Amino acid sequence: MKILLLEDNKRLSELIIDALEQKNYKVDWFENGKSAIDAIYDGYDCFILDINVPGIDGLSLLKEIRTMDEKTPAIIISANVDLDTIKNAYSKGCDEYIKKPFYIYELETKLKKLCIKEQSEVNLKDGFIYNISKETLYENNELVKLAKKEILLMTLFVKNYDKVVTFEQIEQYVWQGDLTTNENIRALVKRLRKKLPKDTILSQGGMGYKLNIN
Repeated sequence: MKILLLEDNKRLSELIIDALEQKNYKVDWFENGKSAIDAIYDGYDCFILDINVPGIDGLSLLKEIRTMDEKTPAIIISANVDLDTIKNAYSKGCDEYIKKPFYIYELETKLKKLCIKEQSEVNLKDGFIYNISKETLYENNELVKLAKKEILLMTLFVKNYDKVVTFEQIEQYVWQGDLTTNENIRALVKRLRKKLPKDTILSQGGMGYKLNIN
């Protein structure tokens, strides 16, 4: 997943880049808006923009982005906590506004949620990627074979990655109206777990399961 980062604070940029690259994101860093404006047409999956940067500011760049792309997620990161500025950012098309200082984990979490909503590929753990539109799982670019029900279950988990997926939801989505038992569901989860990194699918106290991609 390819990200454009506009931030003039070198230390903060290094922290963001290091954290996101560990999650298999590719980050292109720009210190000023003038250097970034020509790059916004290069097919990014998300924009992370500071407001107060040299040259063209982050909100002006966001306005330019939205003239040609209304869909790609954009996150504003700024020390400016003025309500009018925040409203202005949302009116120009930002999806999230993160106030500095912030934990990198907060940025990662918001980025992950936005990208899962908009993108077909989701980074899991340890080099695993799931492509929702193609219904394919890859380990370090090598295809991992999944059975039909494993594909349906994986898709259900990814689409609800931040929620507990109940046994009832699994029965409805995977068995598609046919009745099954919790034992059959557990057996299916067990088979899928064997094809994923350890602790990717977490049990939730008899309620169901939750995908862990942190």
